[in-house]
Amino acid sequence: MLSTRITNARIVTMDPDRPAARELGIWRGRVVGLDEDVAGLPARRTLDLGGATVLPGFIDAHVHLAWAGLKAGAPSVAPSRHADDVLRVVAEAVAQAPVGGWVDFGGYDQRTLDRPLTASDLDAVSAGRKVYLGHLSGHACLVNSAVLSGLSAEVARPDGFLAEGAMGAALQSRPPHTLTALASAIEHAARVCRSEGITGCAEAGVGARLFGHSPVEGAAYQLAHERGRLPVRVQLMVAADALRPVGAAAGDTTSRAIDLGLRTGFGEGALSLGALKIFTDGGMMARTAALTSPYLGTDGSGQLMHEPEVLENTIVEGHLAGWQLAVHAIGDRALDVALDALEKAQQLSPRPEARHRVEHAGLVRPDQLPRLAALGVTVVIQPSFLRYYGDDYATIMGEDRAGWLYRGRGFLDHGVRVAGSSDRPVANGAPLRAIQFMAERASESGRLIGADEAITVEEALRAYTTEAARSCHWETDAGSLTPGKRADLVVLGDDPRRVDVSRIGEIEVVRTFVEGEDEF
Repeated sequence: MLSTRITNARIVTMDPDRPAARELGIWRGRVVGLDEDVAGLPARRTLDLGGATVLPGFIDAHVHLAWAGLKAGAPSVAPSRHADDVLRVVAEAVAQAPVGGWVDFGGYDQRTLDRPLTASDLDAVSAGRKVYLGHLSGHACLVNSAVLSGLSAEVARPDGFLAEGAMGAALQSRPPHTLTALASAIEHAARVCRSEGITGCAEAGVGARLFGHSPVEGAAYQLAHERGRLPVRVQLMVAADALRPVGAAAGDTTSRAIDLGLRTGFGEGALSLGALKIFTDGGMMARTAALTSPYLGTDGSGQLMHEPEVLENTIVEGHLAGWQLAVHAIGDRALDVALDALEKAQQLSPRPEARHRVEHAGLVRPDQLPRLAALGVTVVIQPSFLRYYGDDYATIMGEDRAGWLYRGRGFLDHGVRVAGSSDRPVANGAPLRAIQFMAERASESGRLIGADEAITVEEALRAYTTEAARSCHWETDAGSLTPGKRADLVVLGDDPRRVDVSRIGEIEVVRTFVEGEDEF
């Protein structure tokens, strides 16, 4: 007996061998058949969807659930145009915190303010609290003098604006969140994901100095899972910061590892280990993404996280230890470093099955496209960055480089695999909005950014289903509605392929099934 039969639906399977169906059967959390395969079989429940569209559940290949959940519960200074408005929010929030306590704020963005803020400005309204304003990008912050006093002179800038490593040092001085608080934050963010049709995601870096919330952060995901509070499947990337030297046998080629040498592929089901996350540069909003030519109108070209030799060693050692690698590279200079290191790693020990990834690939020169293809890496992009921040990004890149931003067509035409993601909470995480951008390449203001990089809606859907599944090594169980795979699916109020592209982001997500269950 089937557990569920879905009937009267426009089923888009994303399986080229059988692309469409009207009926689908589910048993023990798996798709067991389509149309005539399940016709007439008894079922515990039958759902007549009245012609609604059914797709495989979306997979977001790069998110930050704990950060997103914590940010949702913290006071925000966004959107703000006036510095005095930011200070007013800070003053009101710190009044509710204990003296000497730490108060987090989200949504800080110095680019939108009428004047720059400094630590001294925060001091005037901090009332004896430690104040941390997290930058929208996640690559910078503004802190007051109470936070600066606990940092070394090498990183504590007097104005309180800290980027990358200096921001990480500030976060390391923050008291860690409890596992219970983190589990609640993870559940909150995961529920939002599920409401948007997402059934699985890759958490982009537990144990990172830049984004870490506790030295035992991974345990918070396990706690959420054990308590039945994880409504989507989660794969944990481990930040390279968490590796430590190990004295393994020389033949094992493992020189750095997390405890017990666990790596990509450990665990299964709702919670597992994914790629090793390696940062090579910063971000565009903070102007720390490493470029080969300066940001327009400035003499700054961003920064690498470490010397190229250090980054290369980390990438090569991770590859030799058996990890899938997820290399954060936003600027084209950072991508050069990543490609050189990945090329060396594969020459030393060929592992084409590793499916190494480049996270973001925000600015990719034409000459870098064939190199990406030759290495067989998957680029994991965030289309919503250009939807929401594209006006700024295109301006700071200039006309000559704007078309290289978060490419689509250029990747596919060169044979580079593309997986979709959000980098939630840096940008809106709704997959349908991202799919709309991939097809129309228009920012919120209507500005076209790299119009030649537009791809078809079908190709964009693949990026969020079959390709995202493959990037997480989930393709045998997810990404398409193929018999034998998990019954992870989303019901939509309309078919993204049939509506005007400008309407895709507004399509209603009616319900989301994870292993055949639509209640959580």
